[in-house]
Amino acid sequence: MSLAFSKMHGIGNDFVVLDCRQQPFALDAAQIRALADRHTGVGFNQLLSVEPARDPTCAFYYGIWNADGTPSGQCGNGVRCVAAWLHRAGALALGEDVRIESPSGAVTIRVLDPQRVTVDMGEPQFDPARLPFQADGAAVDYAIDADGEALRIGAVSMGNPHAVIPVHDLHAPALERIGPLLSVHPRFAEGVNAGFVQSIDRGRLRLRVHERGAGWTLACGTGACAAMAVLRARGEVDDSVTVELPGGALQIDWAGPGQPLWMTGPTAFVFEGEWLAIDAMH
Repeated sequence: MSLAFSKMHGIGNDFVVLDCRQQPFALDAAQIRALADRHTGVGFNQLLSVEPARDPTCAFYYGIWNADGTPSGQCGNGVRCVAAWLHRAGALALGEDVRIESPSGAVTIRVLDPQRVTVDMGEPQFDPARLPFQADGAAVDYAIDADGEALRIGAVSMGNPHAVIPVHDLHAPALERIGPLLSVHPRFAEGVNAGFVQSIDRGRLRLRVHERGAGWTLACGTGACAAMAVLRARGEVDDSVTVELPGGALQIDWAGPGQPLWMTGPTAFVFEGEWLAIDAMH
């Protein structure tokens, strides 16, 4: 037995994509971790499965798993890759608005060209219960302690939980310690993606993200959405922002409460392959 897959990335956030439209997704957590291993497997930040829609208003469903085998509710770079994968498979036309279903709900995708996709990520959710995050009501920022470090964070859900921490220096050595600590902070019952954001001006941000279940990544699409949403809610950025991550840039557009947030960025196919080691996992 072997497992056919596509290897893709969105500005360095890399994925293995499985075609599960005809056969159900059947990997367990140990198999996902083995496939994710960059030395003895294929390697990825997240695994994506393309499946038949469960919601009749959607064309397809996609599942998301982190490299440690845990499930995820949303992945911004991943949904762009799913859209590009579906377009290459002949299932999506260029310029067509299509609803597809994620574990956290439906999103609308539009393939602008074979390497560029825009996604309606829905409205950012600032209610702490949506993350979930232990706090006494919603606020624009919160005080939190991370191993003796007193921090001010923003908290928002983009279908997955994010803590956004404004910083002056993205390369400060303390971030290497604080990122992993925040991702497993006990006030976030299901863990959190920790995003450190540096504001260049009202239309440009720089961002690094330590993802729960994946660690430091070259890019995090929902993290870019979260950073823009938190700073937009504070009135610190305009409605359209370029977010620069280590792997490349995303455009994030949000007009504020009551409006959907749109994320636009590139996708890339790397290779097609077959994972043969799955036999050894049985």
